Amino acid sequence: MKYVGMQTQIRRNNFYSMLLLLAFPVILLVTVWVFLFLINWFNGGFYDAYGDFVHEVNYTEVNAYFLKALPWVVGGVGVWFLIAYAFNSQMIQSAVGARPLERRENPRVYNIVENLCIANGMDMPKVNVVNDPQLNAFASGINKSSYTVTVTTGLLDLLDDDELAGVIGHELTHIRNRDTRLLITGIIFVGIISTLMSMIVRMLYYNLWFGGGSRRSSDKEGNNGAGMVIVLAVGLVCMAIAYQFSILTRFAISRRREYMADAGGAEMCGNPRALASALRKISRDPGLDNVEREDVAQLFIMRPDEMKEGVMSLLSGLFSTHPDPAKRIAILEQF
Repeated sequence: MKYVGMQTQIRRNNFYSMLLLLAFPVILLVTVWVFLFLINWFNGGFYDAYGDFVHEVNYTEVNAYFLKALPWVVGGVGVWFLIAYAFNSQMIQSAVGARPLERRENPRVYNIVENLCIANGMDMPKVNVVNDPQLNAFASGINKSSYTVTVTTGLLDLLDDDELAGVIGHELTHIRNRDTRLLITGIIFVGIISTLMSMIVRMLYYNLWFGGGSRRSSDKEGNNGAGMVIVLAVGLVCMAIAYQFSILTRFAISRRREYMADAGGAEMCGNPRALASALRKISRDPGLDNVEREDVAQLFIMRPDEMKEGVMSLLSGLFSTHPDPAKRIAILEQF
């Protein structure tokens, strides 16, 4: 009954995750419409009988501009998405500094991965290693040709075979449940939105310093520069709101799946306490601190210590992409 229940939960999680991922393009399109709405609101209106300016929105004009922009937005994001989708493995490998691990270099790891895959009817994924004395691991990939399990050298040195089998089982569960495909899709969309935000910020900065504010500019140029600043500022606010919504959807995808991967990893290795012991060791010294991209770090079995520090550390538990390690360990030790 436990196995059937787990599969039901996996299907439910996949369904909810697909709904969340569909929210990404919707968020982007809504942001474009809101941007056009606000620009029309700033520029449109009339003076009332008291001489006060009353803003008015021409919805027909907003919708017309939106329909004109729609093919460009969808086409641009589509091309961007396909490129990132095709080269995601290389991008993640570069971000974490991973390299392929040859079988002859560490047959122990390959034997564990191979045995778990054979026992669970899975294809053998690629195995990568990161030269990091601290402990961490993650799975990545979107299909059979790109599925990869990555481990740190510290993890290989400090975990025994049973503990390592539990960690690898956890990562193989992410692959089996198609978590990696969904998470990487989320990473791509968040990357698109964050890149657009960066472009708007740079344009705003350039316009403020080199645009219409110059004393040598004519009044007309000054007005045009001020108008451009308003447009860019509105765009920045819209993109910032869109980015926050995309981050919230990413949280909902990640946290639930870590519990499911723990359960699947314990089932694969047949020793829940070994996985609990491995998580306890990893929690004392989670590695890959040099990875600065939070979107990539959500793939890790545990977030690096440095990502838990800072001004917003008090809210890390509420907005973390990973559950509290102590809760994960306590659940595994119940079995």
